[in-house]
Amino acid sequence: MDSRLTDLSVTDLVGRLASRDPIPGGGSASALAGAMGAALVHMVVELTAGRPAADEPALARIRFAAASLQSDLLRLAEVDAAAYASVVAARRLPKDTDRDRDARRVQMDQAIREATRAPLEIARRASDVLALAEELVPIGNRNALSDVGVAGVLAAASIRGAIMNVDINLPSLPDDDPLRAEAGGAAEELVADLDDRERALRGAAGERIG
Repeated sequence: MDSRLTDLSVTDLVGRLASRDPIPGGGSASALAGAMGAALVHMVVELTAGRPAADEPALARIRFAAASLQSDLLRLAEVDAAAYASVVAARRLPKDTDRDRDARRVQMDQAIREATRAPLEIARRASDVLALAEELVPIGNRNALSDVGVAGVLAAASIRGAIMNVDINLPSLPDDDPLRAEAGGAAEELVADLDDRERALRGAAGERIG
């Protein structure tokens, strides 16, 4: 890529995603969704802090965590794009001789590992964003609870999208690669109760809004 995703305008980023170039793709989009969720959590904290009966220690902790996750997920959007670019480059390596094929396989294995690790880390960070939204629902500014709900929905979408990118890469890892079991198990754990978490968050926000 000729520029960092995070340096693009929203219009240019959406245009880049809409092009026939596969980089950036769903992994980076998932990371950006998670980053927006973290930003909304941060916004609601700012709209809550200083109000009567505000839980300032909890808000301070959520503020710090949300800012950190926002930064992490923006970075991971770039990491995921770079990882898939490495996969594309490895696929284009020559395979005319045994030596070429061996070298290509080594590069492919390494690239696929990174293309698996990146979305798995995105999903983990997005799960942390969802946890912050869950914590903020009962203490956040009631006038901004829809924003907390949107933060949770974006975080859940980030998790689901990232795990889809993990799943599509797992079969390309060598059978004896420990990452296959590690990433597969972690992915299952991250989505196991995701529907329930998202439903509960939306319900809790809706109760306070109503």
